[in-house]
Amino acid sequence: MMQFLIDKMHDARFLTMMLAAIAASATAYSLVMPLFAGNDLAKRMKVAASERERIRARERERLSKTEKVSLRQAPKQIVSKVVQGFNLGKWVAQEAARSKLVMAGYRGQAPYMTFLFFRMVTPIVFFVGANLYVFGISHMEQSTPIKIGICLAAAYAGMQAPMIFLKNAISKRQLSVRRAFPDALDLLLICIESGMSIEAAFRRVSVEIGTQSVALAEELSLTTAELSYLQDRKVAYQNLADRTGLDGVKSVCLALMQSERYGTPLGQSLRVMAQENRDMRMNEAEKKAAALPPKLTVPMILFFLPVLFVVILGPTGIKVSAMQ
Repeated sequence: MMQFLIDKMHDARFLTMMLAAIAASATAYSLVMPLFAGNDLAKRMKVAASERERIRARERERLSKTEKVSLRQAPKQIVSKVVQGFNLGKWVAQEAARSKLVMAGYRGQAPYMTFLFFRMVTPIVFFVGANLYVFGISHMEQSTPIKIGICLAAAYAGMQAPMIFLKNAISKRQLSVRRAFPDALDLLLICIESGMSIEAAFRRVSVEIGTQSVALAEELSLTTAELSYLQDRKVAYQNLADRTGLDGVKSVCLALMQSERYGTPLGQSLRVMAQENRDMRMNEAEKKAAALPPKLTVPMILFFLPVLFVVILGPTGIKVSAMQ
């Protein structure tokens, strides 16, 4: 059985058919999944509402000095046992990971425990898989130190895999917030100039902007809750800036904090920052459009030109071979 699997793994025809089947399955999956996609906005706003209730309970507990109320959900039992049993909080913990998890939209102790769990599990899985492939399946004609180096490199890749996943999640979330933030500033400006308070303005904007960016709607909803229940309002603005990690959001939060401290009007500042964020969004789109021709050069050389040469020179070659 093992020899049969090894022969199949080295069979070019079998590998081609398997890759074609995977490509067809991925295409069908990408076409069918949007039909079964749920209402992500409603689910995320429900999570934000539950977070608001937790903040309210925590602040009421702090004011009344009663029994402490937990703000976050507990992690799964098996993950918690593994993390506590191996003391992963001491060996593989990273302080920067907590802030990165928040920036990616994962809040509480449960995501952090899960992150530590996968920081331990993925290197082991990658190392064992590399050993099975290098020493058992492929029969590589390399020296033993090179094989061991490949296995160690796979283990290192497994250790970095959770951080790579986290960075990708942060990039996607920041992109969603960055694209919708200028429109949110315009809505916020309209709400403030109409006489709304900052809490009511944030609440209204979080509802309206949800169809464009679920992440931004969630962050604004949490900021509304923190403005309502935190003792220091500047902490709510600082938390919003830390959760997003965007320069445009940080500048707006700084203007809001200065307005809270000195009583300066927000209308003109928000109008200027909305225009700046809109210009930044347009500049980013122009950069991507300008970078498209160089990126298309290599695919055109590799895929389009050979086919074009075959189409143009093919009939001539056939005629020349027929004349001979």
